[in-house]
Amino acid sequence: MVRSDVGEDGLLRICPDSAELLPIADGLKLCEGPVWHAAQGCLYFSEIVGDTIWRWDPKVGRSPHIRPSGHANGLALDGQGSLIVAGWSERCVWRAEAGGERAVLVDNHLGVPLNTPNDVIVAGDGSILFTDPDSALHTPGMAGADVQRYLEVAGVYRRRPDGELTLLDSDFESPNGLCLSPDESVLYVDDTSLGLVRAFDVDRDGGVGNSRVFHRLRGEEPGAADGMKVDQEGNLYTTGPGGIHVLAPDGRWLGRIRIPDRTTNLGFGDADWRTLYITTWSGVFQLRLGIPGLPIGSARVPG
Repeated sequence: MVRSDVGEDGLLRICPDSAELLPIADGLKLCEGPVWHAAQGCLYFSEIVGDTIWRWDPKVGRSPHIRPSGHANGLALDGQGSLIVAGWSERCVWRAEAGGERAVLVDNHLGVPLNTPNDVIVAGDGSILFTDPDSALHTPGMAGADVQRYLEVAGVYRRRPDGELTLLDSDFESPNGLCLSPDESVLYVDDTSLGLVRAFDVDRDGGVGNSRVFHRLRGEEPGAADGMKVDQEGNLYTTGPGGIHVLAPDGRWLGRIRIPDRTTNLGFGDADWRTLYITTWSGVFQLRLGIPGLPIGSARVPG
């Protein structure tokens, strides 16, 4: 059974006492970016230090999908089911093509090289949103050949389907995980250095405003504001000290799901989207929950 800390409003409807935390991969070095591919019935995740994007099939286990990966970090799927990759040490966001080629989608802002893209999501209109801290530039085992920082900001960007790139906000120390509310009216972004979740209202054109602190994480255990996702009811799940912190849509702390390793990211999957896949510093876990997550990639419902 999984151990949980329950807030005032409880967590049992989301994560019942009977839920089992099951390891599906171990012995790895800094896993990230779990994303479920509904059409293929498999999970993709990255191993940053191991320089590999893995494919895990429930029937056959894991196999290397892309190696080397450029120390890939966050992963997402577009509407065609293609893998979208935050190229951590390669300083770009790229798409994995069917033939094994990599199509670079973004590698600069106004002609200036990006820092080190960390996490990435795809909005309903096909826009790609990603965070760009400078973390990999000074992290051994993750940096590329060029460790010079060129941009003055660590920002959050939106790339529209036509290729237009917009800096949404740069008031961060270390922007990391990000996700959209179910109706895509709110953008959430983790700031790792400050240990908080920021929220923005999203306007009709995809811009953001009304920046505010949504929640400050608490706890002394290992773990930080890193990856995040929302479920179909709008509850937000973010990594933090001791595991995964679950927040109501109004920011109230519902509780914490304890994970026996430093947690890095998470993503919903399986046919009913009720399984939470959790990446850590050394492997991947799965956990069945009471509320489904949002379908992604080609499994999304248009509109």
